[in-house]
Amino acid sequence: MGIELILIIAAAVLVVIGATAGLLVSTRNRRQPRPPAPRAPERSTLPPEAPQAPAEPAGQGGATAVAEPPAPTLERPEPTASRLVRLRQRLAGQGNLGRSLLALLSRDRLDEDTWESIEDLLLTADIGVAPTQELVERLRTRLRVEGAAAGDPKQVLRDELVALVDPGMDRRLQVSGTDGQPGVVLVVGVNGAGKTTTVGKIARILVSEDRTVVLGAADTFRAAAVDQLATWGERVGVEVIRGPEGGDPASVAFDAVKQGVDASADTVIVDTAGRLQNKQGLMDELGKVKRVIEKQAPVTEVLLVLDATTGQNGLIQARVFSDVVDVTGIVLTKLDGSAKGGIVVQVQRELGVPVKLVGLGEGPDDLAPFDAHAFVDALLG
Repeated sequence: MGIELILIIAAAVLVVIGATAGLLVSTRNRRQPRPPAPRAPERSTLPPEAPQAPAEPAGQGGATAVAEPPAPTLERPEPTASRLVRLRQRLAGQGNLGRSLLALLSRDRLDEDTWESIEDLLLTADIGVAPTQELVERLRTRLRVEGAAAGDPKQVLRDELVALVDPGMDRRLQVSGTDGQPGVVLVVGVNGAGKTTTVGKIARILVSEDRTVVLGAADTFRAAAVDQLATWGERVGVEVIRGPEGGDPASVAFDAVKQGVDASADTVIVDTAGRLQNKQGLMDELGKVKRVIEKQAPVTEVLLVLDATTGQNGLIQARVFSDVVDVTGIVLTKLDGSAKGGIVVQVQRELGVPVKLVGLGEGPDDLAPFDAHAFVDALLG
């Protein structure tokens, strides 16, 4: 009985031990699952990526290159030939004087009252006292003394007016230098006469003739004048030399001519100040500008710009400037239908220098070489 009890207890212990071992194996198998079987790779339906271009190297300091703005379109100035055609058209408004003179000269009887009326007309047109007396005397001789033999009164008047304007004067612009140096044009005149605008328009004439030009903005006391000249230069691709506002005009003029020499330019045009409040100061300033310029190259032309509508005031200005510099030519601006064309004759007689250019309006190409025959034809309508 005792032995049987011991065997039963031993068997139960063995059963318990076996059950516990089975439980441990089952738990271990659940904690370590088998790895999944490998799967075949899926085929992509997206297109392959394009290869990327290599990045451009950065500039200095890591800055990227910036595209330069396109060059401005340059204007092509009008050639001289077409300017002369427009000269005749624009001066057509001067015909009132010619028509009035012809009406008087065509009378059957040329008495003293008629000649006095002719003289008054000429004086009103700003021809001047001495030129008027000279013209009237010549007309009296040809029409009153010679009578029918003198020919058509209109042709007689035309001949005498042409002689009065003096077509034999040398009206060529001296814009060329010698020994490889540029021609140097000094432009003077009072503020308001159109001086700076004239400089820009002369540059256009020279560019239309395929000449290389440098502009000097020596009217440093007027910032507007400097900016205006820079605009004129930009339009036709002409370099403009400028200095600080209120700076020394002679210094700017010197730099402009130096640049013209260094760049082998054909012509340098220098705009100057035109203040008449202090005549002595003006004389000193312009004299200094000319002396400084000629350390680089000789001045080949000095142009005086006059407003044709100012009449006698223009002559006063002409006398002042002729005392300052050796004026070699006159530019008459605003010589359209409103101006008194006789100023051409008077200013030439007063200064002994020719009118070389005339301004006919506000357009960029409204500046033309003066032609005596075209001018008289315009006066006669």
